[in-house]
Amino acid sequence: MTGPLDIRDADKLKAVRLLHSIIYVVMALSTFALVYAGISGQTGLWLMVPIALLAIETVVFVGNGFKCPLTALAVRYGAVRGYAFDTYFPESIMRHTFWFFTSLMVLGLLLLGLRWSGILA
Repeated sequence: MTGPLDIRDADKLKAVRLLHSIIYVVMALSTFALVYAGISGQTGLWLMVPIALLAIETVVFVGNGFKCPLTALAVRYGAVRGYAFDTYFPESIMRHTFWFFTSLMVLGLLLLGLRWSGILA
């Protein structure tokens, strides 16, 4: 029996995809901010927000066996597997996301470390 507040799986999948797409954009911006700080040397309290978000994302991702928990939720609500099934982004973007953003995050952290250690001026 269904009640008036029941939400169909298709609607739940849309909500998961929307949430995952928003998180994707926020995390991408955080990664670019980290790289920007590493390249430019401009740091401050503002940098703590992207670093904290990236740290949380990393802990969640690693803690979930290198899988996003929203991916499993999308599958639960009917998403078909592939590269672009749990967000609204095209497969051409999602196919290389992990390696692209991981590489950028490592680059940003490396550049910041070099700056903070005084090796880069």
